[in-house]
Amino acid sequence: MGTRRDFLKGVLAGGAAATAGVASTPAAARDTRPIPAEALGLLYDGNLCVGCKACVAACKTANENPPEFSIADKLWDTPLDTSGYTFNIIKMYRNGTMDAKDQEVNGFAFMKTSCMHCGDPSCVSACPVSAMTKDPVTGVVGYNPDKCIGCRYCVAACPFGIPKYQYDSPTGRIGKCELCRHRHNEGHYSACAEVCPTGATLFGRTEDLLAEAKRRLAMKPGEMNRFPRGHLLSAADRKARVTADAKGVKMRNGWREEPDQSYETQAGKYLPHVYGEKEYGGTQVLKLSGVNFQKMGMPDLPPDAAAAMSETIQHSLYGGLLMPFAVLGAMTYVAKRNVKPEDEASGKEGS
Repeated sequence: MGTRRDFLKGVLAGGAAATAGVASTPAAARDTRPIPAEALGLLYDGNLCVGCKACVAACKTANENPPEFSIADKLWDTPLDTSGYTFNIIKMYRNGTMDAKDQEVNGFAFMKTSCMHCGDPSCVSACPVSAMTKDPVTGVVGYNPDKCIGCRYCVAACPFGIPKYQYDSPTGRIGKCELCRHRHNEGHYSACAEVCPTGATLFGRTEDLLAEAKRRLAMKPGEMNRFPRGHLLSAADRKARVTADAKGVKMRNGWREEPDQSYETQAGKYLPHVYGEKEYGGTQVLKLSGVNFQKMGMPDLPPDAAAAMSETIQHSLYGGLLMPFAVLGAMTYVAKRNVKPEDEASGKEGS
């Protein structure tokens, strides 16, 4: 028994020593990767959101996802959070008497939860088989179920808790928002933005969305201003030549042409912060709110992406299988050292 205990202690000590030896050279983190110049994304404005959840229903339809029930009668889709079958959800903040919308004390507010499409996504960095990818042009973080091995590293790596595993599926796969990229070839954009009646969810280039967000922050609360809905077109888009697809549908720069959907309403009171501009190295989904983002359920994150450091450490430890061979070697040495006396002892007993 004593030698067996010594063996286990030796294995742990040897493994720790090997790990320390490999990791003794500090790994210099690479720079956080920037968001692509033509990246696509969303701008969510909590002040414009009325909590109708049309975006949730549209997302389910566009992605052919089944309803999820949280109440006994199961009359309609009632998901409580994002899941392998719910890629987008509207959550509600409540405080006190709930007298006024977008008021932190005695008020209420809404927050959209979905994939943030990070500029330097941890899910992509953590995936060992490249089932998670980031499009170099659009920046969309996509998922390929044919490559996925179900390890769920992406689930653990995401600071926003977005990729979710379909545990009840016989094949098992990850579910998450992909900005409806499967609809882009037909000129359609994210379904959640297409159906939003108030323009609380707006689709477009991240660069243009950021400029729009800052325009709203500069507005005086209560003043009438014009707000776009659906697809935010840049000046270049608006000047682009209109063509037609095979069905005769008018297209502008590859997107279906829409009539001007903008409307006038009073500007709300915003926190002077565009969430996603700096967080985690920048995200392609940006958010505005009148209530503290952490109280709205958004994590307080540093300006650098964790993937920049974790990926460097992984490559240092596992590059050329250095770490596995080091640990295996230590275990083999300790095993031989501790097992040999037992063999000798059993040999003497048998003689």
